[in-house]
Amino acid sequence: MHDVFISLGSNIGDRYNALLNARNLMTPDIVPVSFSKIYETPPWGYEDQPPFLNQVIKAQTELSPSALLERLKGIEKEIGRKSNFKYGPRLIDLDILFYDELIYKTDNLTVPHPEIINRAFVLIPLMDIASNFIHPFYNQTISNLAKAVEPNGIIEYRGQNE
Repeated sequence: MHDVFISLGSNIGDRYNALLNARNLMTPDIVPVSFSKIYETPPWGYEDQPPFLNQVIKAQTELSPSALLERLKGIEKEIGRKSNFKYGPRLIDLDILFYDELIYKTDNLTVPHPEIINRAFVLIPLMDIASNFIHPFYNQTISNLAKAVEPNGIIEYRGQNE
């Protein structure tokens, strides 16, 4: 079994239930073992859109990195994600952050996710469940990497129904 960290995000429709549905659709191929809190976060990359709900999960899988990506893209489609412009609004977004301590790159997938160190909306939830995890490329803990980003506008989400 491989340990993987997956980020979940949603900023249109019922954001909370989109995260729950994504988590529920992962099994049996992807077995969540721990969950960060859910955070409401400002949009990143393209700012003229609603805020996101973001969460990170740690899971176990026997899928290869490319098969895991394919499975996550299938879950996005099943929930109803439509193609959009880069960093645009989305019903659900699932990204592989880490796959064990693997450094892996193909045309379709880079692991660790190359933008982790720039994204407070990923690092803050990661802190909940993996603060001492060492980024295999930068050789720093998630805790140290999180200190370098501004958490502006990121708050713990307390609502359940939208």
